Amino acid sequence: MYFRLNAEGTILDYLSGNSAELYLPAEEFLGKKMTELLPPSAASQFNRAILEILETRASINIEYSLSVLEGEQTYEARFVPFNCKEIIIIARNITQRKQAESELRQKNRQLEQTLKQLGKTQAQLIQAEKMSGLGQLVAGIAHEINNPVSFIYGNIIYARDYAQNLLQLSILYQQHYPVPPVEIGEFADEIELEFIKKDFPQLLSSIEMGADRIRQIVLSLRNFSRLEESAIKRVDIHEGIDSALLILQHRLKENGRNRNIEIVKQYGELPPIECYAGQLNQVFMNILNNAIDALADVRNNNKLELADIVEKPDFCCLISDCNASPCIRIRTQVLDNLRVEIAILDNGPGMPESVKSRIFDPFFTTKPVGKGTGLGLSISYQIVVERHGGTLRCISAPEGGTEIAIEIPIRQKTVDS
Repeated sequence: MYFRLNAEGTILDYLSGNSAELYLPAEEFLGKKMTELLPPSAASQFNRAILEILETRASINIEYSLSVLEGEQTYEARFVPFNCKEIIIIARNITQRKQAESELRQKNRQLEQTLKQLGKTQAQLIQAEKMSGLGQLVAGIAHEINNPVSFIYGNIIYARDYAQNLLQLSILYQQHYPVPPVEIGEFADEIELEFIKKDFPQLLSSIEMGADRIRQIVLSLRNFSRLEESAIKRVDIHEGIDSALLILQHRLKENGRNRNIEIVKQYGELPPIECYAGQLNQVFMNILNNAIDALADVRNNNKLELADIVEKPDFCCLISDCNASPCIRIRTQVLDNLRVEIAILDNGPGMPESVKSRIFDPFFTTKPVGKGTGLGLSISYQIVVERHGGTLRCISAPEGGTEIAIEIPIRQKTVDS
């Protein structure tokens, strides 16, 4: 809706595509002051806006509410100086948008609360190293995150349709009325209408891409939890590793004095592996967590002289190109058409033989009190060796980094179909 007012606030003219949008019939407001027709609260806003625009000659936006047949409605009005003595007001009903924003804020608050709760619970899980419960937690959080994301994603579709309809309507107007009134042409130039036509669809596409990215993250979290797969299944091992990395992303990124940890993936061509996927994901999480902890000194000490790891018998050279930067390399390969190897290597300070020989013992830990119970690698050993018939090896030396190598059969003896 467009209204043209003089300096005293009297309505001189209007333009509306739908008469039902008008607060009053045209014959009741033409020639009268806008502030005399509106409720006191809205009239006060309009009066201040008119006085300000006459003084500053700068455009002003306000929001106000009116009670109409449909109930309380919210409007947005833009005051634009038309000439020295007149003002153009562009008003539109934004009730649905405000309701959508309110619902979105509520969903965001719920999401923030859920994420805060996740943070508290996650801290407890890390402290106790009870990775067996992480799958259930991740699946629940993924479900909670998916609800507001679905709301956003669903509304984007409608917003895109509305925008396309409005843009098409604008094109039709230009085709049938190629020479619009001067004030309309000037306003179209002021709001950069042609730019909006090009940019608005791209803006919606960006929002849609962001929402789709969140949906992909939720899918990764669900893949990590794999609660429904308590039996042996054929799975893509790389998906489990990537899901674990996604969950640990906040620990890998630069934070304060801690530098970013580089992840180097050397994935081989692996066939689908028969395994207890959820349990194997817990193994990846345990080993990656330990690698991140081992890199603490490398991350917060820029002057650390970390020697490159050299080739040694039964030991793979680790990331010499990373120099002293904190780095984790993940290597996968088929060994003999019967087994696969997943090796996770870090360029941390390594460990002496006295520590290395005990890392798979239950309750053995070198971490400070309260930081770990020494169960993570012990549980991992049980999952790899006892549940999957594989092997779990540690190769490490002081100032030489650490490699944890997992070997499991490609096919288990029995498979639940």
